[in-house]
Amino acid sequence: MALRGTNQEAGRPYNRRIVLESIRLHGPTTRGDIANRVGLTVQTVSTIVRELDEQGLILSVKEEPKGRGIPPSTLTINPEGGLAVGIHLTPLFIEAALVNLLGDVVESRHRYASNPMPDEAFALIGEMVMELKTSLGSGRLLGAGLALPGPFDVESMSFVGPTTMTGWKNVDIRQRLADATGLPSFIENDMAAAALGEQLYGIGQQLSDYYYLFFSVGLGGAMMHDGLVMRGAWGNAGEIGHIPAVPDGEPCPCGNRGCLERYLSLDAFKRRGLSEADWVREIAPIFRNAIRTIENLFDPETVVLGGLAPQPLIEQLATLVDGLNSSISARSNRVHPRVVVASDCQHSALRGAAALAVFGVLSPRYGQMFETSEKGTAE
Repeated sequence: MALRGTNQEAGRPYNRRIVLESIRLHGPTTRGDIANRVGLTVQTVSTIVRELDEQGLILSVKEEPKGRGIPPSTLTINPEGGLAVGIHLTPLFIEAALVNLLGDVVESRHRYASNPMPDEAFALIGEMVMELKTSLGSGRLLGAGLALPGPFDVESMSFVGPTTMTGWKNVDIRQRLADATGLPSFIENDMAAAALGEQLYGIGQQLSDYYYLFFSVGLGGAMMHDGLVMRGAWGNAGEIGHIPAVPDGEPCPCGNRGCLERYLSLDAFKRRGLSEADWVREIAPIFRNAIRTIENLFDPETVVLGGLAPQPLIEQLATLVDGLNSSISARSNRVHPRVVVASDCQHSALRGAAALAVFGVLSPRYGQMFETSEKGTAE
């Protein structure tokens, strides 16, 4: 999927991102090739390339002439140009990693922590980031991105119940993250961060429109359109875990009954106490209804299934696509299956969180798109 730029000045932060991505995906490449690929003028691309080169993020190589004329310089990502810290906070554990500009996890740290309160969590985050900084030596750190369960700013749902970070209401998360890491800091809900990670480094590179179904302690999702997360009016679009699945069903901490994540999530799997195979058979009708709902609402090229669930469980869920009934996605000319397994289930949110920091630091206006509110507070 080729991201397209805009030659309007207001789109410059986004243009910086797609030029950097074009170099990462297609390097060695030339300014002219980038301009053709992303739909920008050569002059605009040259200006952005000069800025990226000055920041040490790319490498420009001049080839030896092989005939008449001087061949254009070729551009590649500088793997040593900088790293970002990606952090994934969950009700089960906290993970932090150094991620380079190619999206490679260079080094990581993991701490088990059951529903940690803010003081405990940020103490652990500070500890892990300090260890990562020590291992890095003299390398350049661009910033830190944190992915955590949403939704944000919804009184009845945010930080309520076992599938969220209970007790985190009214915490200035972005400021606490900056204080703990000493780095420019950005935050995002984990389902959107995972979708971003998949778009940058996984199957999303081949797609323009797909839905990422994030199977975690709870259940969430995000719709990707032309390389960006569809956010909605308050940034929580795609929160499928709280759609009604069973009339008058199990009570949900959100105050409703029969919410989808009460039946389809790691929390639901744990409460049932069944084997993976038996549980998958039990929830098959609910899972298929959820996929058809997503298809009819968003018309995606495919539904990408990922998250914190063990890989074998994710793969078993994906096999349920064989029993899917009709929806607007049931068509004979499909290029991709209706459901596919994410390329990196365990690290998509972590790598997406690191990308928040890269894009946020390089293009501050772009980074503002990821803030949960004006003050970065998840209320």
